[in-house]
Amino acid sequence: MIITLTIAVLAAGGMYLVLQRGMFRIVLGMSLISHSANLTLLALGIPKWRGEPFSSTPLDVAADPLPQAFVLTAIVISMATTTFMLALAALGRSDDTASKHANEPEAALLITAARNVRPLPADSPRIERNKALEES
Repeated sequence: MIITLTIAVLAAGGMYLVLQRGMFRIVLGMSLISHSANLTLLALGIPKWRGEPFSSTPLDVAADPLPQAFVLTAIVISMATTTFMLALAALGRSDDTASKHANEPEAALLITAARNVRPLPADSPRIERNKALEES
């Protein structure tokens, strides 16, 4: 029951962080989701207490080493992926929510800066320019 709750909390926390806007939060959320997947693999691979897989334990009570190998591989892959994503987050120069083409007519009528979304004022030159482009 504790493992199930731990998996649920890790998965829910990871999903919450992935749905946020910041790159660091997305990386942290993906890390939590990978930890919950690893715990799920271990919990499904060993349904009850078994003996050590590589020892003098009889084969009928020995644990299957395959889920443990999968989890070990997944840990290495998630560490490499996390390192790569953190490097991308650190080298990024602009926020992914800021429009680089704010002066183009296709730009939306909303200014998006991190989590603050607000409509443009009615006397904004962008709104006037967009109306003029729509009329022509």
